[in-house]
Amino acid sequence: MLNIGERLREERARLGFNQAEFAAFAGVAKTSQFNYEKGERSPDAAYLAAVAVKGVDVLYVVTGERKAIPASCLTPEAKEFFEVYQQVSESDREVLFRTAQAFAKARESE
Repeated sequence: MLNIGERLREERARLGFNQAEFAAFAGVAKTSQFNYEKGERSPDAAYLAAVAVKGVDVLYVVTGERKAIPASCLTPEAKEFFEVYQQVSESDREVLFRTAQAFAKARESE
């Protein structure tokens, strides 16, 4: 099982940020980010709140468990998308995720 620092690094990479970018919007120095990811220090609540705004699954970082979305909350289109997502390779999943992120960011800036 991954430790908090490893899960934090995984989330940062999943969202497509480098350490400097992540540290900047979290309000910490790059060395602090490095130390969090190495497991030498633990992030505080203010840091976790700041990274949550950028899409970090804080529950996962802290506990190792992902947020569960009840199937009853998903639209038929979302269910269909997840079914397709489960059928593709890991590298294709990464492409799908980055594409969806790009569309979401573009919509935010409208």
